Amino acid sequence: MIEVRNLTYSYGKKEILHNLSFQVETGTFHAILGANGCGKTTLLRCIAGLLTPQSGTVNIEGRPTASYNPRQLAQRIAMVQQHPQTDIEFSAFETVLMGRNPYQRRLQNESQEDWSIVEQCMKLTNTWHLRMALPSQMSGGELQRVMIARALAQQTPILLLDEPTSNLDIAHQFEIMELLQDINQREGKTILIVVHDLNLALHYCPDALLLHDRSLLFQGSTAEALSSERIATAFGVKARNIDGYLRIER
Repeated sequence: MIEVRNLTYSYGKKEILHNLSFQVETGTFHAILGANGCGKTTLLRCIAGLLTPQSGTVNIEGRPTASYNPRQLAQRIAMVQQHPQTDIEFSAFETVLMGRNPYQRRLQNESQEDWSIVEQCMKLTNTWHLRMALPSQMSGGELQRVMIARALAQQTPILLLDEPTSNLDIAHQFEIMELLQDINQREGKTILIVVHDLNLALHYCPDALLLHDRSLLFQGSTAEALSSERIATAFGVKARNIDGYLRIER
């Protein structure tokens, strides 16, 4: 489903990713892990087609992302950004309805099917009761669930999320990760998620991409990715797995 070949990306003269190559199979749930500044968000944005690498390609369904027009790409990939926009004056329902834009022709009004899909996605994410609320009237966790509902309304086979649990309390972190786990298992969506909390990744994401020094250090099961040796290499800290929970030590 997703194939990255020899991808290199730089901001100016600073190289962030160097010659990355890997494949992500359809229906898998991958955590993208690594220390701050290692290129996790950059990689996610390259896969989404939001950034153009200096060299290398990202293929979706066997075709380079550059060969898709924006509408076609939006029918295949939905992305939830790390910091949802909060200064817009659209209700939660209107925000989720925007997820149907890739399927509408110019000047075409939303159909009853579009409205039904929005309602279904908002109920799935437990946001239907917020449908008339503005961003300023919602908590961080509520707004993040609305953005996930919008991504689900796109009905894409691939879902990308950039730290959707950052700055949320523990209850909301678990709620969002359990929701994504359920979506992956029930609908077979391919999910890539940038995760800061290693224990969340360990408990919810079966597979992982571990980045270090601009490159891919490891791809495979999350448990193997988060071995003591690899954590020491990627994060510069000691860690022990105690009954399935990582204890980080300085």
